[in-house]
Amino acid sequence: MYRDIYGNNRKRKMLLVMMMTLDASVVLCLPQTSGVGELLSVAGGGVGAVLEAVSQPTCSLILLTDGTTSPSTILKEESVVRGSPWGVGVFEVVVDGQDANETLVLLSHLLHQARQVRMESRCVRVVVTSHDLVFLATFAEWSLKGRLLVWATKLLVVTSLPLPQLHALLSSHWTFSMMNTILLNLEDTQPNLRVSVYTHLPYTPEGAQVVRAASWTPNRGFALTAGRLLFPPKFSNFHGATVNITALPFPPYWDVLKGPDNTTRYSGTDYYMLEAIAAALNFTIHVVPTNSWVEVAKRVEERVSFMATVFHNMLPERLERYDYSWVYEYGSLDFSMAQPGIKPQWQSLYYPLTDVVWAAVLLALLLTPVVLLLIIRVDEGGNNDVKITVGTVVQDVAGMLVGQNLPQRLPRTSSSRVLVATWLMFALIFGSAYRGNLTAFLTLPKYPPRAETLQELVSTADRITMPPYGAEFKNFFSKSDSQLFKRLGQLMHIVPSVNVGQQQAVDKKQAHLDTRRYQKLSIAKRFIGTDGTPKLYLGRESIIPGQSAWPIPHDAPFGPVLDRCLMAVIEAGLYEQWSKDLLFQAQVKSRKGQQQQHVAKKTDSDSSIRSLTTTHLQGAFLLLLLGLGIAGITFVVELLILRLLQASRGN
Repeated sequence: MYRDIYGNNRKRKMLLVMMMTLDASVVLCLPQTSGVGELLSVAGGGVGAVLEAVSQPTCSLILLTDGTTSPSTILKEESVVRGSPWGVGVFEVVVDGQDANETLVLLSHLLHQARQVRMESRCVRVVVTSHDLVFLATFAEWSLKGRLLVWATKLLVVTSLPLPQLHALLSSHWTFSMMNTILLNLEDTQPNLRVSVYTHLPYTPEGAQVVRAASWTPNRGFALTAGRLLFPPKFSNFHGATVNITALPFPPYWDVLKGPDNTTRYSGTDYYMLEAIAAALNFTIHVVPTNSWVEVAKRVEERVSFMATVFHNMLPERLERYDYSWVYEYGSLDFSMAQPGIKPQWQSLYYPLTDVVWAAVLLALLLTPVVLLLIIRVDEGGNNDVKITVGTVVQDVAGMLVGQNLPQRLPRTSSSRVLVATWLMFALIFGSAYRGNLTAFLTLPKYPPRAETLQELVSTADRITMPPYGAEFKNFFSKSDSQLFKRLGQLMHIVPSVNVGQQQAVDKKQAHLDTRRYQKLSIAKRFIGTDGTPKLYLGRESIIPGQSAWPIPHDAPFGPVLDRCLMAVIEAGLYEQWSKDLLFQAQVKSRKGQQQQHVAKKTDSDSSIRSLTTTHLQGAFLLLLLGLGIAGITFVVELLILRLLQASRGN
């Protein structure tokens, strides 16, 4: 029905009337004066004058009354309809003296319907007509809960309250004091009836105050007060007022430092940005004490805090509790793990050459003794004094390959000399290449593969940790349709802090989840080895490369002003520069600490040359043990054979 009226481009005046009868045990008392009818008749004129003053070509009107004032009192004025070219929606609440709880339920439903009208319209003006203080207070509370208003929605409240009650009403409710609201008060000052327009300014040089912005009379018409606006910008200048915010240490975004006189100072990219915004909007920062990230967000929901000035990832569950500022950071969720260590590998002697090279060398080692043996046999035909066995030839050829002296038992024929020279040249090239590559593989060993993607993470890590705020992420992952995210949720465990999580990642086969910049800074501060090598690495693939922003209350009226300031800081490149500076300072400080810590331990033997350990040379020791074992077995076999021969001869 609303889409029919507000969703098309038919430029004609339309009227929607929705009548809802609400029962409540509330007694409404209208001023019982002789001129009440005449007083109510000027309400439409005052509303029409205001609507015409702020009218736009695509504006519509939502009219809400409490049943004590007929909608026709407002709608009979042609100026009201002219000021609402896209139509009027009327919601009339009739209170009949029944159950108050039922009244609140029905009022909540009515405001929900009104919100649908507002969301389907380009421009909305809301007019609430009531002369009952309780009803107006209830409307203020439930319009906030039902999210009826945003800053672009202009609210007009028509009433006839005494000035003390009017001032108290404007000052005590967020809807009236902070939102884009004016109050039209019908004043019975015979013989001239008039409508005075009041608004609440929370931030002025004199502090919060209620001011009269305009007036309207049937005779003189509409007149603005000098220097006033109907709907003034309330948050362009806070005039030095204190603004509550919430935050907890989360370097490099927000950090708490102690000054020389034990005063608390703050640092971090988000604090610097908040400081720049505070200077632009002229307000004083007050950090509300909190004990957990849950409490940080809770204070924003309660509107005790204007914003949580440490970036939060935008999750669907969070949007149900609060809104976000302009997205200024892509706060990816990344994982850190310990650098994979070098495991003892006997294959270290095998790695310098490929399988094909080893096969070719083995083939050459088998063929060369055969060719050399043939030459020797031919030579033996002319010289029977030379007797060389097959074993001797193989031993000599193998000895030349590994760099032994040239054997003197080989025949002195030209063919054998050519063959030996060729084999020596091959052994020289092969030995040099192997020894050079072997040195490189021992000093720069082959590290095991490390997890870089989400799939590799869930298949490698035994446990994945995250700080306390990670409970929301664990719940989010567990509800996902992706099997990878479900497995990730199963592996996740909550730890007190990033330091605990990363320390466990160093000590055990675990991973820690957090933002990339936060983990980079933490690694630079606490997890750098004595040689400057980080003990942890960050995976190449992000878990959630999501958008991040500051949590602010739902429909926060200061949101547009805050967003413009955030854009200015980001577009100027200040945020990225602050981040780079903080990371560089942390790295420099960490290196100085490492140097001071190990300066006393440095000796003449300390250098950039890396000492080889049994981890690197395990293959050589295993080869030695294998050779000793084979030699021992051969010795035992030879003894047994010798005894058997002696026994056979004795028989």
